[in-house]
Amino acid sequence: MTIIDLGELRDDVTPDPPARRRPAGGRPYRLLAVLAVALLTLAAATPVAARVAATVPGGPAAAAFVAGDRVYVVEPRDPGRGVGRQLVAYRVDQGPPRLLWRTLLPVDGAAVAVWEQDGMVLLVGRTAADVGWETVGVEAGTGRIGWRESGVAYPAGDGLLVQAVDERGDQPPRRVEVTTGRTLWTVPPLSGDLLLSFGPAGVDRLVHLPASGVTEVYDAGTGARLVARDLRPGELPARPRVLIAGGLLLVARDSAGTVSAYDLDTLDRRWTVAIPLVGYAQDCGHLLCLSRQTGGMWALDPATGAIRWSDDRFTGALAAAGGRLLVAVEGGAGTTLAVLEEGTGRVVADLGDWSLVPQDEADGRVLGVRLAGDGRLRVAQLDPATGRAVVRDAVAGLLSSCRAGGVLLVCRQGDGGFGVWRIG
Repeated sequence: MTIIDLGELRDDVTPDPPARRRPAGGRPYRLLAVLAVALLTLAAATPVAARVAATVPGGPAAAAFVAGDRVYVVEPRDPGRGVGRQLVAYRVDQGPPRLLWRTLLPVDGAAVAVWEQDGMVLLVGRTAADVGWETVGVEAGTGRIGWRESGVAYPAGDGLLVQAVDERGDQPPRRVEVTTGRTLWTVPPLSGDLLLSFGPAGVDRLVHLPASGVTEVYDAGTGARLVARDLRPGELPARPRVLIAGGLLLVARDSAGTVSAYDLDTLDRRWTVAIPLVGYAQDCGHLLCLSRQTGGMWALDPATGAIRWSDDRFTGALAAAGGRLLVAVEGGAGTTLAVLEEGTGRVVADLGDWSLVPQDEADGRVLGVRLAGDGRLRVAQLDPATGRAVVRDAVAGLLSSCRAGGVLLVCRQGDGGFGVWRIG
């Protein structure tokens, strides 16, 4: 059993000096990024005080996800043993990992997200031919498959919002019951783009964006149309870049080099600001941050659009706490991080290069890992409030492929298995 203790910072484990490499820009695949946002809006499981370390079996092609005190391993088909693709559940508490169940999955394909909701384990992945997406609902207590649906499912309050995406393009979304997969409502067929807005419980709004005519906002809980308005009267049919952040619908007009903000619930225009080539928008503490396609970031007052500061070095904000922002820095390779004052953009600390740990559950912490020169994997909590990367341990035999929940952290081992330990 691999022993990994993240409880205290050992005297012999110190942070590496900041590296000078800068991160490559790049936008994650749209569906995966949106699904990640949906999962991070859900509350994390309550942390457990005890800390344990263990090894969960897997293989080079297996994928591990965490939910509460469980690790879910998706094992690929093994023709040599005559075994199909499986989902395997382990509980990690005060002793060795306990196998709860294993179940054969109905299709092959790469799993991209696994989470628990209302007594079900939801698995989203690609289909075997890699031409579509499928969501499978599995009973958390027994491992029995309850339902399967074509498309990507997102948490949406006490239900799920399923968006079917295949080689034919986006199909009308539908809301389904978590436990049965039963369709509760379906939005009428729409011609144009569909954006999702997220709140504390997942998807809360759907925004229909036609090439011309009326923009519509739907409630994700009831399917009711909340508001409809033509945001571009008199303009030629086009598909401008539209973003959602901070309760605002942002329309970027590249030809004019402007961004206009509309209240998401009323579609009333709030402000227009001259910022060209905007590619991404996000909340930045109490501000709204816009990232440009060619690099650089602007921090705006979301109520007025007034620019508080801008800097060409930054590509996006990763976390906010204590009036400070953790941001990614523009550059060549790696993922270089810095801490800024939220109100001024002044750099408070350079944290160096870290790979952020994807989170299956959110609890406000940001974890980073990096391989040191001695071959050990350093694990750190990145804290914008203090401007520090607090190294919790350095462990040999792990690769920098990790996932975190509110209770557990899991990282791939060199032999294909997974090292697991508590962070709660």
